[in-house]
Parts: sequence; structure tokens; C-alpha cells
Amino acid sequence: MTVTADFQRMEPQRLRPLTALRAFRKLIADKEDTRQVFEIMRALSGRSIGRGYNRMLRTVEGGRQAFLREELAHYLDDPTWLAQFEPGTVGATYRDFRNARGFTAEGLADEARKIGAPVDAQHPVVWYSRRIRDVHDIWHVLTGYGTDALGEACVVSFSYAQTGNLGFLAIGWGAAREIQRENRAIPARRAVWQAYRNGRAARWLPGLNYEALFAEPLETARARLGIRPASLYHAVPAETRMALKLRAG
Repeated sequence: MTVTADFQRMEPQRLRPLTALRAFRKLIADKEDTRQVFEIMRALSGRSIGRGYNRMLRTVEGGRQAFLREELAHYLDDPTWLAQFEPGTVGATYRDFRNARGFTAEGLADEARKIGAPVDAQHPVVWYSRRIRDVHDIWHVLTGYGTDALGEACVVSFSYAQTGNLGFLAIGWGAAREIQRENRAIPARRAVWQAYRNGRAARWLPGLNYEALFAEPLETARARLGIRPASLYHAVPAETRMALKLRAG
């Protein structure tokens, strides 16, 4: 007997490490191939998405956000909404960050759709997974990590500490290994470890009111949220970080 969609269960993703490994090799060959990031995340998310959503429900603000179920991407891709934030705020810094790189939240969503996951499903746990996807660039701004290979390795390690998603761990530590193979002078493993510890020390970020956060001065927000400086990352000269090729041999 076929189970109708009304009664179909939302099961946790089964861990698929071999799928993640194949996707990681493709990502190392081309770090701009964002689709592989979503392949890795899907292969290794396990129960982390459901656990994260349940954690939201255990806080007042997180529960309010879950109840409202606002789509962050709608705000982040609205230039009129972004234009309201004063210089020095989280919102203005995010606006400058995305304008300099040409990023859009919908562009990330399109990459996620390529792997066939139900990213647009009207379900609270899937909504939470979209939220984690959409805060990625905001966390770049909050943590101070750039979009070079080392910065990405660090921000996903910070994200692993925040979410428990093994996909973030695989990308962070795998990228750190490849960076050190390419340039042994870069303390990639130590920088990634610091990022993980910074993620552990910070307040839990997925349940925040991001619309309100964007109006806060960036340094005030970092202090309130307990986000420590990315000192090991910034100790590596920018030109050295930007010179990284991160190509598979």
C-alpha cells in the first residue's frame, strides 16, 4: 500500500560519507563549485537540522522566529530594506560585503536546488535548513572571516560548532589540510581550530532576530554575542590568503 503525502514521515538524512568525499574532491578542484558544498551538507547533515529546530523552540526569541517562519532571503535580497542601515551597523557591513562580491541569497538557493533536495518545502524543519543556508554570509560579517579559501574553512568550522552539522566539519578540516599542503607557512589548522572554539564560545546564533540585529553597530553586536576576534586568520597577510589556489593535484 502506498503511503499518501499527508502521512509521509520526515526522516533524518542518512549519513553518506562516500558521497561527501566525492563532492569534497570536486570542491577542492574548483572551490567556486558551490553545488558541491550542498552535496556535502546533505550527505552529512544527519539529525542536526531537526535538533537545531528543536533548540530554537527552547528559547523565547527562537520560538518566536520559528512561529513567524520569516524567510531571511526575502529581506537579504531586498535592496530597499538593506539601504536603511547606517554605516557601521551589521546591516550596512553585510550590504557592502554582498555588493562587493555580487552574492545573492537566491543564488545560493538555486545552487541548493541543483542537488534535488526539497529546499522549498513548506515544513518547519526544512525552513530551519533554509535559515542556516541564508545566514552563512551574515556569519562571515559577524565573525570577520573573508571569502578566500582560509576564510571559508574558518567560517564553516565556526558553523559546525554552532549547528553540529558534520558537513561543516568535513569542509573546514578538509580545506585546512589542503591549504597547508599548498602553503605550509599558513597556520590553517590552528586558524580553523580557533574558529571552532570561537563558535563554541559565542551565543547560539541560529535563533536570533536578524532583522533587529542588522540595525546594531557591528562591534556592539559582536560583543553582545560573545564573538571573539579571528586573530589567527587575520595574522595571515591578505595577499597570501588571496593567492591560495586550493586545487587538487
